[in-house]
Amino acid sequence: MASKIPQRHQNAPRPKLNIKIKKEDVVKVIAGKDKGKTGRVLDVDREKGRVLVEGVGMVKRHTRPNPQRQIKGGIAESERTIHVSNVMLTTSNGQVTRVGTKVEGGQRVRVARKTGEVIESKAKK
Repeated sequence: MASKIPQRHQNAPRPKLNIKIKKEDVVKVIAGKDKGKTGRVLDVDREKGRVLVEGVGMVKRHTRPNPQRQIKGGIAESERTIHVSNVMLTTSNGQVTRVGTKVEGGQRVRVARKTGEVIESKAKK
């Protein structure tokens, strides 16, 4: 019989992953049931290493009507997160690429590895 994992290791905090994909980026799914679809990133979970992509990973949830909370019954469709390794960033011309960084004018910017173009961050306003 395998020995149990000590308590101090079970609850050890996981390090945040260095995810180079940000909110509002356009990504393409490269693996899984939605392979080939493109969508905008709605949310990034750095602790779990997962991203929420618009229109990808759709699941159906059957809900019962609750008049007190103004909830209509029926079948609700929503997106679920997918692992960050299953998506790739797309450039402005739709080409998938890995992401690198470069210092330009004293600021660190994200760069497309394939084309070398600077990736504009739409999240900063």
